[in-house]
Amino acid sequence: MFDVIVRGGTVVDGSGAPGFQGDVAVKDGKIAAVGQVSGEARQVIDASGRVVAPGFIDPHTHFDVQLLWDGAAKPALEHGVTCVVPGNCSLSLAPLKAADRRAVVGMFQQIEEMPPEAFTTAFEWTWEDFAGYRAAIEKGLSINVAPLVGHSVIRLWVMGPAAQERAATPGEIAAMQDLLRECLDAGAVGLSTSFVDLDEHGRPVPSRYAQAEELDALAAVLGEYGRMLQVVPEFYATDITIARIDQLADLSIRHNIPTTFSPLFDTLAVPDNAERAIARVEEQFARGARVWPQMQTRPIDISFSLLRPSLFFARLPRWVRILRQPLDQRLAALRDPETREKMLADLGPDGGEAMFGRLIARGGDACPRALVGKTLSQIAKDRGQPAGLALIELSLENGLDVAFLSAGQGHQVTDRIGPMLAHPLVHIGASDGGAHLASFSTYGDTGYLFSEFVRKAGAMSLEKAVAKITSETADIWGLKDRGRLQPGLAADIVVFDAATIDREDELPVFDMPGDGMRYTRAARGVDTVLVNGAVAYSGGAYTDAKSGVVCV
Repeated sequence: MFDVIVRGGTVVDGSGAPGFQGDVAVKDGKIAAVGQVSGEARQVIDASGRVVAPGFIDPHTHFDVQLLWDGAAKPALEHGVTCVVPGNCSLSLAPLKAADRRAVVGMFQQIEEMPPEAFTTAFEWTWEDFAGYRAAIEKGLSINVAPLVGHSVIRLWVMGPAAQERAATPGEIAAMQDLLRECLDAGAVGLSTSFVDLDEHGRPVPSRYAQAEELDALAAVLGEYGRMLQVVPEFYATDITIARIDQLADLSIRHNIPTTFSPLFDTLAVPDNAERAIARVEEQFARGARVWPQMQTRPIDISFSLLRPSLFFARLPRWVRILRQPLDQRLAALRDPETREKMLADLGPDGGEAMFGRLIARGGDACPRALVGKTLSQIAKDRGQPAGLALIELSLENGLDVAFLSAGQGHQVTDRIGPMLAHPLVHIGASDGGAHLASFSTYGDTGYLFSEFVRKAGAMSLEKAVAKITSETADIWGLKDRGRLQPGLAADIVVFDAATIDREDELPVFDMPGDGMRYTRAARGVDTVLVNGAVAYSGGAYTDAKSGVVCV
Protein backbone atom coordinates (compact mmCIF):
# COMPACT_ATOMS: atom_id res chain seq x y z
CA MET A 1 0.00 0.00 0.00
CA PHE A 2 1.20 3.49 -0.85
CA ASP A 3 1.21 6.28 1.69
CA VAL A 4 -0.20 8.85 -0.74
CA ILE A 5 -1.47 8.85 -4.30
CA VAL A 6 -1.97 12.17 -6.07
CA ARG A 7 -4.54 11.17 -8.70
CA GLY A 8 -5.78 12.50 -12.00
CA GLY A 9 -3.70 15.64 -12.43
CA THR A 10 -1.57 16.93 -15.29
CA VAL A 11 1.86 15.66 -14.32
CA VAL A 12 4.59 18.18 -15.17
CA ASP A 13 7.59 16.25 -13.93
CA GLY A 14 10.20 19.02 -13.89
CA SER A 15 12.20 17.74 -16.85
CA GLY A 16 10.69 20.21 -19.30
CA ALA A 17 8.87 17.41 -21.14
CA PRO A 18 5.19 17.89 -22.04
CA GLY A 19 2.75 17.32 -19.22
CA PHE A 20 0.50 14.24 -19.21
CA GLN A 21 -2.53 12.98 -17.35
CA GLY A 22 -1.48 10.65 -14.60
CA ASP A 23 -0.87 9.89 -10.97
CA VAL A 24 2.04 10.19 -8.55
CA ALA A 25 2.42 7.65 -5.76
CA VAL A 26 4.44 8.17 -2.58
CA LYS A 27 5.93 5.65 -0.18
CA ASP A 28 8.26 6.30 2.78
CA GLY A 29 8.89 9.88 1.79
CA LYS A 30 9.96 8.98 -1.75
CA ILE A 31 8.22 9.01 -5.09
CA ALA A 32 7.27 5.39 -5.73
CA ALA A 33 5.54 5.57 -9.12
CA VAL A 34 4.55 8.09 -11.79
CA GLY A 35 1.98 7.43 -14.53
CA GLN A 36 -1.17 5.34 -14.35
CA VAL A 37 -0.86 4.03 -10.82
CA SER A 38 -3.02 1.18 -9.59
CA GLY A 39 -3.34 0.12 -6.00
CA GLU A 40 -4.51 1.71 -2.77
CA ALA A 41 -3.13 4.40 -0.52
CA ARG A 42 -3.69 5.64 2.99
CA GLN A 43 -4.40 9.09 1.53
CA VAL A 44 -5.66 9.98 -1.94
CA ILE A 45 -5.40 13.56 -3.21
CA ASP A 46 -7.69 14.43 -6.10
CA ALA A 47 -5.68 16.59 -8.52
CA SER A 48 -8.28 16.72 -11.28
CA GLY A 49 -7.94 19.92 -13.28
CA ARG A 50 -4.69 20.73 -11.51
CA VAL A 51 -0.99 20.53 -12.29
CA VAL A 52 1.15 18.14 -10.27
CA ALA A 53 4.78 19.27 -10.20
CA PRO A 54 7.95 18.92 -8.13
CA GLY A 55 8.16 21.29 -5.20
CA PHE A 56 9.70 24.64 -6.12
CA ILE A 57 13.19 25.61 -4.91
CA ASP A 58 13.99 29.16 -3.77
CA PRO A 59 17.77 29.76 -4.02
CA HIS A 60 18.07 33.17 -2.40
CA THR A 61 16.46 33.66 1.00
CA HIS A 62 17.27 34.96 4.47
CA PHE A 63 15.13 32.63 6.55
CA ASP A 64 18.15 31.94 8.83
CA VAL A 65 16.56 33.38 11.96
CA GLN A 66 12.88 32.76 11.09
CA LEU A 67 13.52 29.01 10.84
CA LEU A 68 14.31 28.99 14.56
CA TRP A 69 10.67 29.72 15.44
CA ASP A 70 8.88 29.01 12.15
CA GLY A 71 9.97 25.75 10.57
CA ALA A 72 7.56 26.32 7.67
CA ALA A 73 9.34 29.52 6.57
CA LYS A 74 5.96 31.19 6.09
CA PRO A 75 4.70 32.01 3.56
CA ALA A 76 7.10 30.03 1.32
CA LEU A 77 5.16 26.76 1.46
CA GLU A 78 1.92 28.34 0.32
CA HIS A 79 3.75 29.55 -2.80
CA GLY A 80 4.69 25.95 -3.61
CA VAL A 81 8.24 26.27 -2.34
CA THR A 82 9.49 23.10 -0.65
CA CYS A 83 13.19 23.95 -0.34
CA VAL A 84 14.83 27.26 0.63
CA VAL A 85 18.46 28.37 0.55
CA PRO A 86 19.25 30.76 3.44
CA GLY A 87 22.66 32.18 4.36
CA ASN A 88 23.06 34.46 1.35
CA CYS A 89 24.90 37.79 1.07
CA SER A 90 27.83 36.69 3.29
CA LEU A 91 25.60 36.31 6.38
CA SER A 92 24.56 33.22 8.31
CA LEU A 93 23.92 32.58 12.01
CA ALA A 94 26.84 30.15 12.27
CA PRO A 95 29.68 29.73 12.83
CA LEU A 96 29.30 32.56 15.32
CA LYS A 97 30.97 33.08 18.69
CA ALA A 98 28.77 34.47 21.45
CA ALA A 99 30.92 37.59 21.64
CA ASP A 100 30.25 38.37 17.97
CA ARG A 101 26.48 37.87 17.96
CA ARG A 102 25.64 41.54 18.40
CA ALA A 103 27.81 42.56 15.45
CA VAL A 104 26.21 40.01 13.13
CA VAL A 105 22.69 40.84 14.31
CA GLY A 106 23.46 44.45 13.43
CA MET A 107 24.50 43.38 9.94
CA PHE A 108 21.25 41.44 9.50
CA GLN A 109 19.29 44.46 10.69
CA GLN A 110 21.10 46.83 8.33
CA ILE A 111 21.27 44.65 5.21
CA GLU A 112 18.09 42.60 5.53
CA GLU A 113 15.97 44.97 7.67
CA MET A 114 15.15 42.34 10.26
CA PRO A 115 13.58 43.69 13.45
CA PRO A 116 15.63 43.33 16.65
CA GLU A 117 12.82 41.31 18.24
CA ALA A 118 13.51 38.54 15.74
CA PHE A 119 16.85 37.95 17.49
CA THR A 120 15.94 38.71 21.09
CA THR A 121 12.51 37.29 21.92
CA ALA A 122 11.84 34.33 19.63
CA PHE A 123 14.56 31.80 20.42
CA GLU A 124 17.47 30.98 22.70
CA TRP A 125 21.01 30.93 21.34
CA THR A 126 22.26 27.39 21.99
CA TRP A 127 25.04 27.05 19.42
CA GLU A 128 28.21 28.56 18.04
CA ASP A 129 29.28 26.15 15.30
CA PHE A 130 27.41 25.30 12.12
CA ALA A 131 26.47 21.82 13.33
CA GLY A 132 24.83 23.39 16.37
CA TYR A 133 22.80 25.79 14.23
CA ARG A 134 21.68 22.91 12.03
CA ALA A 135 20.54 20.97 15.09
CA ALA A 136 18.61 24.02 16.32
CA ILE A 137 16.57 24.41 13.13
CA GLU A 138 16.09 20.68 12.51
CA LYS A 139 13.85 20.37 15.58
CA GLY A 140 10.78 21.63 13.75
CA LEU A 141 11.23 21.89 10.00
CA SER A 142 8.18 21.71 7.76
CA ILE A 143 10.23 22.79 4.74
CA ASN A 144 13.57 21.63 3.35
CA VAL A 145 16.62 23.80 3.90
CA ALA A 146 19.87 23.91 1.93
CA PRO A 147 21.88 26.44 3.95
CA LEU A 148 24.85 28.49 2.82
CA VAL A 149 27.53 29.60 5.27
CA GLY A 150 28.46 33.28 5.20
CA HIS A 151 31.97 34.47 4.37
CA SER A 152 31.61 37.42 6.75
CA VAL A 153 30.95 35.19 9.77
CA ILE A 154 33.79 32.82 8.86
CA ARG A 155 36.11 35.82 8.69
CA LEU A 156 34.79 37.19 11.98
CA TRP A 157 35.27 33.83 13.73
CA VAL A 158 38.91 33.61 12.68
CA MET A 159 39.97 37.27 12.83
CA GLY A 160 37.70 38.93 15.38
CA PRO A 161 37.39 42.73 14.98
CA ALA A 162 40.30 42.70 12.52
CA ALA A 163 37.91 41.07 10.04
CA GLN A 164 36.65 44.59 9.32
CA GLU A 165 40.06 46.22 9.28
CA ARG A 166 42.54 44.42 7.05
CA ALA A 167 43.49 41.58 4.74
CA ALA A 168 43.97 38.14 6.26
CA THR A 169 47.37 36.60 6.84
CA PRO A 170 48.27 33.24 5.27
CA GLY A 171 47.72 31.58 8.65
CA GLU A 172 44.28 33.16 9.02
CA ILE A 173 43.33 32.10 5.50
CA ALA A 174 44.32 28.52 6.34
CA ALA A 175 42.17 28.70 9.48
CA MET A 176 39.23 29.94 7.39
CA GLN A 177 39.70 27.01 5.03
CA ASP A 178 39.55 24.57 7.94
CA LEU A 179 36.46 26.27 9.33
CA LEU A 180 34.75 26.19 5.95
CA ARG A 181 35.43 22.45 5.73
CA GLU A 182 33.75 21.99 9.12
CA CYS A 183 30.69 23.88 7.91
CA LEU A 184 30.49 21.92 4.65
CA ASP A 185 30.81 18.65 6.60
CA ALA A 186 27.95 19.86 8.82
CA GLY A 187 25.61 20.43 5.87
CA ALA A 188 26.38 23.80 4.31
CA VAL A 189 25.54 23.75 0.61
CA GLY A 190 28.21 26.35 -0.16
CA LEU A 191 29.68 29.74 0.72
CA SER A 192 28.15 33.19 0.24
CA THR A 193 30.05 36.46 -0.02
CA SER A 194 29.31 40.10 -0.74
CA PHE A 195 31.15 42.96 -2.41
CA VAL A 196 28.61 45.67 -1.58
CA ASP A 197 26.99 45.37 1.85
CA LEU A 198 27.50 47.57 4.91
CA ASP A 199 27.00 46.97 8.62
CA GLU A 200 24.84 49.09 10.93
CA HIS A 201 27.68 51.59 11.37
CA GLY A 202 28.13 52.11 7.64
CA ARG A 203 31.30 50.02 7.45
CA PRO A 204 31.89 47.35 4.80
CA VAL A 205 30.94 43.87 6.02
CA PRO A 206 33.93 41.57 6.74
CA SER A 207 33.80 39.75 3.39
CA ARG A 208 34.59 43.01 1.60
CA TYR A 209 38.05 43.13 3.21
CA ALA A 210 39.02 39.80 1.66
CA GLN A 211 41.72 39.89 -0.99
CA ALA A 212 41.62 37.75 -4.13
CA GLU A 213 43.98 35.21 -2.53
CA GLU A 214 41.54 34.62 0.32
CA LEU A 215 38.54 34.06 -1.94
CA ASP A 216 40.61 31.75 -4.15
CA ALA A 217 41.64 29.68 -1.12
CA LEU A 218 38.03 29.34 0.04
CA ALA A 219 36.92 28.45 -3.49
CA ALA A 220 39.55 25.71 -3.48
CA VAL A 221 37.83 24.18 -0.44
CA LEU A 222 34.47 24.43 -2.22
CA GLY A 223 36.14 22.55 -5.07
CA GLU A 224 36.97 19.67 -2.72
CA TYR A 225 33.24 19.26 -2.11
CA GLY A 226 31.82 20.49 -5.43
CA ARG A 227 29.78 23.15 -3.59
CA MET A 228 28.38 26.56 -4.56
CA LEU A 229 29.89 30.05 -4.32
CA GLN A 230 27.21 32.77 -4.11
CA VAL A 231 28.17 36.41 -4.62
CA VAL A 232 26.48 39.80 -4.35
CA PRO A 233 28.33 41.92 -6.92
CA GLU A 234 28.29 45.68 -7.49
CA PHE A 235 24.96 45.31 -9.33
CA TYR A 236 24.57 49.08 -9.70
CA ALA A 237 27.63 49.30 -12.02
CA THR A 238 27.58 47.16 -15.16
CA ASP A 239 31.31 47.29 -15.86
CA ILE A 240 32.15 46.14 -12.33
CA THR A 241 29.51 43.40 -12.51
CA ILE A 242 31.12 42.12 -15.69
CA ALA A 243 34.51 42.12 -13.97
CA ARG A 244 32.96 40.04 -11.16
CA ILE A 245 31.52 37.62 -13.73
CA ASP A 246 35.05 37.17 -15.09
CA GLN A 247 36.41 36.62 -11.58
CA LEU A 248 33.72 34.02 -10.81
CA ALA A 249 34.38 32.30 -14.12
CA ASP A 250 38.08 31.97 -13.31
CA LEU A 251 37.27 30.53 -9.89
CA SER A 252 34.71 28.17 -11.40
CA ILE A 253 37.16 26.81 -13.97
CA ARG A 254 40.14 26.65 -11.62
CA HIS A 255 38.28 24.81 -8.86
CA ASN A 256 35.47 23.13 -10.84
CA ILE A 257 32.69 24.75 -8.82
CA PRO A 258 29.30 26.27 -9.64
CA THR A 259 28.98 29.99 -8.93
CA THR A 260 25.99 32.32 -8.88
CA PHE A 261 25.53 36.05 -8.48
CA SER A 262 22.48 38.06 -7.54
CA PRO A 263 20.67 40.23 -8.16
CA LEU A 264 20.67 40.96 -11.89
CA PHE A 265 18.22 43.75 -12.70
CA ASP A 266 16.92 44.92 -16.04
CA THR A 267 16.49 48.57 -15.24
CA LEU A 268 15.48 51.48 -17.43
CA ALA A 269 18.09 53.59 -15.64
CA VAL A 270 20.83 51.40 -17.16
CA PRO A 271 19.03 49.83 -20.12
CA ASP A 272 21.89 47.61 -21.31
CA ASN A 273 22.82 46.29 -17.86
CA ALA A 274 21.20 42.85 -17.99
CA GLU A 275 21.91 42.27 -21.68
CA ARG A 276 25.62 42.98 -21.26
CA ALA A 277 25.88 40.80 -18.16
CA ILE A 278 24.09 37.87 -19.83
CA ALA A 279 26.30 38.23 -22.92
CA ARG A 280 29.42 37.95 -20.73
CA VAL A 281 27.92 34.94 -18.94
CA GLU A 282 27.46 33.28 -22.33
CA GLU A 283 31.11 33.92 -23.17
CA GLN A 284 32.26 32.43 -19.89
CA PHE A 285 30.06 29.35 -20.21
CA ALA A 286 31.65 28.84 -23.64
CA ARG A 287 35.00 28.71 -21.82
CA GLY A 288 33.70 25.98 -19.51
CA ALA A 289 32.77 28.15 -16.54
CA ARG A 290 29.57 27.91 -14.53
CA VAL A 291 28.42 31.41 -13.58
CA TRP A 292 24.67 31.62 -13.05
CA PRO A 293 23.02 35.06 -12.86
CA GLN A 294 19.94 35.17 -10.64
CA MET A 295 16.97 37.26 -11.77
CA GLN A 296 13.78 37.95 -9.89
CA THR A 297 10.51 37.53 -11.72
CA ARG A 298 8.93 40.62 -10.19
CA PRO A 299 9.83 44.23 -9.56
CA ILE A 300 10.51 45.13 -5.95
CA ASP A 301 7.96 47.22 -4.10
CA ILE A 302 9.27 48.89 -0.94
CA SER A 303 6.85 49.61 1.90
CA PHE A 304 8.04 51.64 4.87
CA SER A 305 7.16 54.04 7.63
CA LEU A 306 9.37 56.12 9.88
CA LEU A 307 8.66 53.66 12.70
CA ARG A 308 11.62 51.59 11.52
CA PRO A 309 14.78 52.03 9.46
CA SER A 310 14.39 51.20 5.79
CA LEU A 311 16.79 50.53 2.94
CA PHE A 312 14.73 53.06 1.02
CA PHE A 313 16.88 55.71 2.74
CA ALA A 314 20.21 53.98 2.04
CA ARG A 315 21.45 56.99 0.03
CA LEU A 316 20.71 59.35 2.92
CA PRO A 317 23.13 58.50 5.78
CA ARG A 318 21.78 61.18 8.11
CA TRP A 319 18.23 59.81 7.73
CA VAL A 320 19.48 56.28 8.36
CA ARG A 321 21.25 57.34 11.58
CA ILE A 322 18.17 59.13 12.88
CA LEU A 323 15.78 56.31 12.03
CA ARG A 324 18.04 53.83 13.84
CA GLN A 325 17.65 55.69 17.12
CA PRO A 326 15.24 54.47 19.83
CA LEU A 327 11.72 55.75 19.25
CA ASP A 328 11.81 58.59 21.79
CA GLN A 329 15.14 59.89 20.44
CA ARG A 330 13.92 59.49 16.86
CA LEU A 331 10.79 61.54 17.59
CA ALA A 332 12.86 64.23 19.30
CA ALA A 333 15.23 64.42 16.33
CA LEU A 334 12.41 64.66 13.80
CA ARG A 335 10.82 67.47 15.82
CA ASP A 336 14.07 69.38 16.27
CA PRO A 337 14.14 72.31 13.77
CA GLU A 338 17.92 72.22 13.31
CA THR A 339 18.06 68.47 12.70
CA ARG A 340 15.08 68.61 10.36
CA GLU A 341 16.67 71.44 8.39
CA LYS A 342 19.78 69.31 7.85
CA MET A 343 17.67 66.30 6.81
CA LEU A 344 15.76 68.37 4.28
CA ALA A 345 19.00 69.89 2.95
CA ASP A 346 20.22 66.34 2.21
CA LEU A 347 17.32 65.99 -0.25
CA GLY A 348 18.58 68.72 -2.56
CA PRO A 349 16.99 71.87 -3.95
CA ASP A 350 13.73 70.16 -4.96
CA GLY A 351 12.88 69.40 -1.33
CA GLY A 352 12.69 65.67 -1.95
CA GLU A 353 10.24 65.75 -4.86
CA ALA A 354 12.39 63.50 -7.06
CA MET A 355 12.96 60.95 -4.33
CA PHE A 356 9.65 61.08 -2.46
CA GLY A 357 7.08 62.53 -4.85
CA ARG A 358 5.95 59.21 -6.34
CA LEU A 359 5.53 57.52 -2.96
CA ILE A 360 1.98 56.34 -2.35
CA ALA A 361 0.32 56.57 1.07
CA ARG A 362 -0.78 53.00 1.72
CA GLY A 363 -2.12 52.98 5.25
CA GLY A 364 -0.96 52.23 8.76
CA ASP A 365 -3.10 52.20 11.87
CA ALA A 366 -3.01 56.00 12.21
CA CYS A 367 -2.98 57.05 8.57
CA PRO A 368 -5.92 59.32 7.65
CA ARG A 369 -8.13 57.24 5.37
CA ALA A 370 -8.57 60.11 2.92
CA LEU A 371 -4.85 60.03 2.13
CA VAL A 372 -4.61 56.32 1.24
CA GLY A 373 -3.78 55.90 -2.44
CA LYS A 374 -2.57 59.48 -2.93
CA THR A 375 1.00 60.23 -3.95
CA LEU A 376 3.17 62.18 -1.56
CA SER A 377 3.50 64.78 -4.31
CA GLN A 378 -0.28 65.33 -4.19
CA ILE A 379 -0.34 65.37 -0.39
CA ALA A 380 2.56 67.82 -0.24
CA LYS A 381 0.90 70.13 -2.77
CA ASP A 382 -2.34 70.13 -0.77
CA ARG A 383 -0.35 70.96 2.37
CA GLY A 384 1.73 73.64 0.63
CA GLN A 385 4.96 71.89 1.60
CA PRO A 386 7.95 70.26 -0.08
CA ALA A 387 7.64 66.48 -0.31
CA GLY A 388 10.34 65.79 2.29
CA LEU A 389 8.78 68.07 4.88
CA ALA A 390 5.32 66.62 4.22
CA LEU A 391 6.72 63.11 4.77
CA ILE A 392 8.18 64.09 8.14
CA GLU A 393 5.27 66.17 9.43
CA LEU A 394 2.54 63.79 8.28
CA SER A 395 4.40 60.98 10.02
CA LEU A 396 4.82 62.98 13.23
CA GLU A 397 1.13 63.94 13.24
CA ASN A 398 0.23 60.24 13.25
CA GLY A 399 2.79 58.71 15.61
CA LEU A 400 5.03 57.80 12.66
CA ASP A 401 2.51 55.07 11.77
CA VAL A 402 1.92 56.13 8.18
CA ALA A 403 3.08 53.60 5.61
CA PHE A 404 4.30 54.57 2.16
CA LEU A 405 4.83 52.45 -0.95
CA SER A 406 7.60 52.88 -3.49
CA ALA A 407 6.56 50.68 -6.39
CA GLY A 408 8.55 49.15 -9.20
CA GLN A 409 12.12 49.27 -7.90
CA GLY A 410 14.67 46.96 -9.50
CA HIS A 411 13.71 45.77 -12.94
CA GLN A 412 10.45 46.77 -14.49
CA VAL A 413 8.10 44.26 -16.11
CA THR A 414 8.68 44.95 -19.78
CA ASP A 415 8.73 42.86 -22.92
CA ARG A 416 12.41 42.27 -22.22
CA ILE A 417 12.06 40.45 -18.91
CA GLY A 418 10.27 37.32 -20.15
CA PRO A 419 12.92 36.36 -22.74
CA MET A 420 15.64 37.01 -20.18
CA LEU A 421 13.98 34.75 -17.62
CA ALA A 422 13.59 32.08 -20.32
CA HIS A 423 17.29 32.27 -21.22
CA PRO A 424 18.88 28.86 -20.56
CA LEU A 425 21.69 30.38 -18.48
CA VAL A 426 19.52 32.64 -16.31
CA HIS A 427 18.74 31.25 -12.87
CA ILE A 428 15.38 32.33 -11.41
CA GLY A 429 15.83 33.30 -7.80
CA ALA A 430 16.64 36.13 -5.43
CA SER A 431 13.24 36.22 -3.67
CA ASP A 432 14.92 37.46 -0.46
CA GLY A 433 12.27 35.60 1.53
CA GLY A 434 12.66 36.13 5.26
CA ALA A 435 14.30 39.53 4.81
CA HIS A 436 12.95 43.08 4.65
CA LEU A 437 10.05 41.88 6.74
CA ALA A 438 8.37 45.24 7.13
CA SER A 439 9.09 46.70 3.73
CA PHE A 440 10.07 44.73 0.64
CA SER A 441 7.57 42.56 -1.19
CA THR A 442 9.79 39.50 -1.03
CA TYR A 443 7.41 36.68 -1.86
CA GLY A 444 5.47 35.49 -4.84
CA ASP A 445 8.23 34.92 -7.41
CA THR A 446 6.77 31.54 -8.31
CA GLY A 447 3.17 32.64 -8.81
CA TYR A 448 4.30 35.75 -10.66
CA LEU A 449 6.38 33.59 -13.01
CA PHE A 450 3.28 31.67 -14.08
CA SER A 451 0.85 34.59 -14.16
CA GLU A 452 3.05 37.13 -15.94
CA PHE A 453 5.41 35.14 -18.11
CA VAL A 454 3.52 31.91 -18.88
CA ARG A 455 -0.14 32.99 -19.07
CA LYS A 456 0.11 36.67 -20.03
CA ALA A 457 3.37 37.12 -21.94
CA GLY A 458 3.78 33.56 -23.24
CA ALA A 459 7.53 33.91 -22.76
CA MET A 460 7.85 30.24 -21.83
CA SER A 461 5.70 27.16 -21.60
CA LEU A 462 4.24 25.87 -18.37
CA GLU A 463 6.64 22.94 -18.52
CA LYS A 464 9.66 25.21 -19.02
CA ALA A 465 8.63 27.45 -16.15
CA VAL A 466 8.29 24.45 -13.83
CA ALA A 467 11.71 23.16 -14.92
CA LYS A 468 13.26 26.56 -14.25
CA ILE A 469 12.34 26.48 -10.56
CA THR A 470 12.67 22.75 -9.95
CA SER A 471 15.10 20.51 -11.88
CA GLU A 472 17.28 23.32 -13.21
CA THR A 473 17.68 24.84 -9.76
CA ALA A 474 18.34 21.43 -8.21
CA ASP A 475 21.00 20.70 -10.82
CA ILE A 476 22.69 24.09 -10.40
CA TRP A 477 22.88 23.63 -6.62
CA GLY A 478 23.73 19.92 -6.67
CA LEU A 479 20.55 18.83 -4.88
CA LYS A 480 20.59 15.38 -6.41
CA ASP A 481 17.37 13.96 -4.93
CA ARG A 482 15.14 17.00 -5.59
CA GLY A 483 13.55 18.79 -8.49
CA ARG A 484 11.89 15.98 -10.46
CA LEU A 485 8.91 13.68 -10.16
CA GLN A 486 10.89 10.52 -10.61
CA PRO A 487 10.76 7.22 -8.69
CA GLY A 488 13.34 7.12 -5.95
CA LEU A 489 13.61 10.87 -5.47
CA ALA A 490 12.25 12.81 -2.50
CA ALA A 491 8.50 13.31 -2.64
CA ASP A 492 8.42 17.10 -2.70
CA ILE A 493 5.23 17.83 -4.66
CA VAL A 494 3.05 20.85 -5.37
CA VAL A 495 -0.49 20.71 -6.75
CA PHE A 496 -1.63 23.97 -8.33
CA ASP A 497 -4.13 25.49 -10.74
CA ALA A 498 -2.26 26.65 -13.85
CA ALA A 499 -5.09 29.06 -14.72
CA THR A 500 -5.04 30.96 -11.43
CA ILE A 501 -1.64 30.54 -9.75
CA ASP A 502 -0.43 34.01 -8.85
CA ARG A 503 0.42 36.12 -5.87
CA GLU A 504 -2.09 38.42 -4.25
CA ASP A 505 -1.47 42.07 -3.50
CA GLU A 506 0.39 42.73 -0.28
CA LEU A 507 -1.39 41.93 2.95
CA PRO A 508 -0.31 42.68 6.52
CA VAL A 509 0.63 39.51 8.40
CA PHE A 510 1.07 39.50 12.18
CA ASP A 511 3.52 36.68 12.78
CA MET A 512 6.82 38.31 13.71
CA PRO A 513 8.18 38.47 17.25
CA GLY A 514 7.61 41.68 19.15
CA ASP A 515 5.27 44.05 17.37
CA GLY A 516 5.01 41.37 14.76
CA MET A 517 3.66 42.91 11.56
CA ARG A 518 5.16 42.46 8.13
CA TYR A 519 3.76 42.88 4.66
CA THR A 520 3.74 39.79 2.50
CA ARG A 521 2.15 38.46 -0.64
CA ALA A 522 -0.37 35.71 -0.15
CA ALA A 523 -0.52 32.88 -2.64
CA ARG A 524 -3.28 32.11 -5.08
CA GLY A 525 -3.86 28.85 -6.92
CA VAL A 526 -1.65 26.53 -4.84
CA ASP A 527 -3.81 23.72 -3.47
CA THR A 528 -1.54 21.20 -1.77
CA VAL A 529 2.16 20.94 -0.95
CA LEU A 530 3.93 17.76 0.13
CA VAL A 531 7.38 17.82 1.74
CA ASN A 532 9.18 14.48 1.76
CA GLY A 533 5.86 12.71 1.28
CA ALA A 534 3.88 14.46 4.03
CA VAL A 535 1.19 17.06 3.37
CA ALA A 536 2.56 20.31 4.78
CA TYR A 537 0.03 22.73 3.28
CA SER A 538 -3.48 22.09 1.98
CA GLY A 539 -6.66 24.04 1.39
CA GLY A 540 -5.16 27.31 2.52
CA ALA A 541 -3.87 25.97 5.83
CA TYR A 542 -0.62 24.64 7.22
CA THR A 543 -0.58 21.17 8.75
CA ASP A 544 1.36 19.86 11.75
CA ALA A 545 3.74 17.86 9.53
CA LYS A 546 7.41 18.29 10.42
CA SER A 547 8.91 16.43 7.49
CA GLY A 548 11.47 18.98 6.31
CA VAL A 549 15.17 18.16 6.30
CA VAL A 550 18.51 19.86 5.77
CA CYS A 551 19.48 18.73 2.30
CA VAL A 552 22.74 19.09 0.43
